[in-house]
Amino acid sequence: MIWVATLLALAVVGGSAFLRWGTRWGSTPEERARRLPGDEYLEGGPRARVAMTRAISISAAPERVWPWIAQLGRGAGWYSVDWLDNGRKDSARHVVSWIPEPRLGDATAIGYLRDMRPGREMVWWVDGVGFFGSEARLVTYLGLGSEGQGTRLVTRMSADAAGPAAHFALLVFRLIDSVMARQQLLGIADRVEDCEAGDATPRDPETGARDQYQLYEVLYATGESAGEAGKEHASRWRESAMEDGILQGERRRSEPARDV
Repeated sequence: MIWVATLLALAVVGGSAFLRWGTRWGSTPEERARRLPGDEYLEGGPRARVAMTRAISISAAPERVWPWIAQLGRGAGWYSVDWLDNGRKDSARHVVSWIPEPRLGDATAIGYLRDMRPGREMVWWVDGVGFFGSEARLVTYLGLGSEGQGTRLVTRMSADAAGPAAHFALLVFRLIDSVMARQQLLGIADRVEDCEAGDATPRDPETGARDQYQLYEVLYATGESAGEAGKEHASRWRESAMEDGILQGERRRSEPARDV
């Protein structure tokens, strides 16, 4: 039985090392310690909580990177592992012409756009969803900063969970997101730098179909939509945005989030 115990110990050590690497990939201690917009949304919530900060340097100015962040999950796909998180559709490798500028209240698979500083930051919010036997809330932050002639892109995925399976649910979330988020950052950098190198011809030219680059539905604050209707929870998050007054601009970032 010694070999069984040894294998289990190695699995635990290896898993812990993977999570440590994956949940802070590319980020500095200073970036992980920094308080970011959206952190306050989870204040006062369940004690079972996780915050994962990652970062990447991109060889392009922030104003050149922003359009790629602005269309992420809003009709252009997720730039990650497309066969897992995009219904096998290829995420766009160019800035899509028909995707509108982001607005507060836009709703997609990762919640609704609750806060934004155009050209610099976006914060998405999920105010309660069932996940592996728990009720979870999720904040997705993406922010750009100047780094010499280029850009530093910092992301933070924060979540809390309630229920007897809360800690297990957050463990699963950390494992999945450690793979997907890293690939997403690499996908963004690759696309931006390809574009900056002068590769302006789309690999997958636009057909005009609103689900060409993204399977999961997105509902824009304007009332338009993209993706396949009914896929994922965009309509639910749009209702949340309306309940929270975000579509009318009545709620400010400093106000606390609703508990679930």
